[in-house]
Amino acid sequence: MKVKKMNVLTVKWFQALFCGLMLFCITSMGWAEELSNFALGERITQLEEKMKGGGGALPGWLDRISMSGVIEVEAGFESLDFDNPAAEDEDSSDFSLATVELGIEGEISEHVSGSLLLLYEDGEDIVFDEAFITLTGGENLPFYLKAGELYVPFGSFESNMISDPLTLEIGETRETALEVGYEIAGFYCAAYLFNGDVDEVDGDNDVDNFGLNAGYALETDAMSLDMGISYINNLLDSDGMGDIVDGSGAALDEYVGGVALHGVFNFGPLTVIGEYVGATDEPEWNYANGTTGEGEKPCAWNAEVGYTFEMAGKETVVGLAYQGTDNLEDELPETRVVGAVAVAILENTTLALEYLHDEFESDDEADVITAQLAIEF
Repeated sequence: MKVKKMNVLTVKWFQALFCGLMLFCITSMGWAEELSNFALGERITQLEEKMKGGGGALPGWLDRISMSGVIEVEAGFESLDFDNPAAEDEDSSDFSLATVELGIEGEISEHVSGSLLLLYEDGEDIVFDEAFITLTGGENLPFYLKAGELYVPFGSFESNMISDPLTLEIGETRETALEVGYEIAGFYCAAYLFNGDVDEVDGDNDVDNFGLNAGYALETDAMSLDMGISYINNLLDSDGMGDIVDGSGAALDEYVGGVALHGVFNFGPLTVIGEYVGATDEPEWNYANGTTGEGEKPCAWNAEVGYTFEMAGKETVVGLAYQGTDNLEDELPETRVVGAVAVAILENTTLALEYLHDEFESDDEADVITAQLAIEF
């Protein structure tokens, strides 16, 4: 009986000891958790104070990044009048989200930056319109280098109109390119290399496209001007002309050089724009049936005036342009007359109205009216 009593006491003592240990562990865990929460809270407080003080990696990077954007919504009416009596004239109208652009620029360091431009145009996919890296030499060394997807410096294409000038239609060139340039005391020049999309009939797929650009820009309180000249060794590789070449089914025998001249002058409220883009040689074609042929030099021009004034306290711009092309058959209008008015109805918000009349080589005619609501940020 004595042994059994001792066993029972031992068991009870062990149970009490176990319960005590459990209680101690639970209490210790709670105390440790309180210490952990206290330490975590202290760490969060320190980080918040550091963020408020401008420290940390994220605020520093945000200071180096700038964003901008454009949204353009348009309503349009178009009337086509065909010269051929057998063809039925056409009228059409539509609303469109014409353009959406989102630009991001990051300053990596004092001499390195990156630029990215996302673009959506009505009915098209969203694309990286531009994406390039820029290296600069600073004030003491005014050279720069750009590498990536960019618009090469050929032509100016300045305009006050809603529609693009015809010079842009045959000259604008976007490529993955390497560009080097120099800017000092208003003078600027650049040279660039890229592998184009339109090759010679027996040519290799090489980096053999190049161009040069030079000009002078001046700005004072009373006036500003920008005059320049550009050369590219294959005008038919531009975005617009490349599409025409692809649609022709013919192969180019040799590259066709192109030249662009522009002048933009601002005298107070008056703006005068003049530009010419054209080929330096006749294109020679190789057709699928084995024959060859020689074309004529394509070209385009734009002459434009604009005037800025205030109407009911709102900045207003009116513009008138005469544009034309030659040796492009009916791919683009032979002549175009454009008039436009744009009013800054609110901050960074513009309402514009444009009328244009096109006449083609075939004597077909087109009249287009466009209203545009646009914002910039």
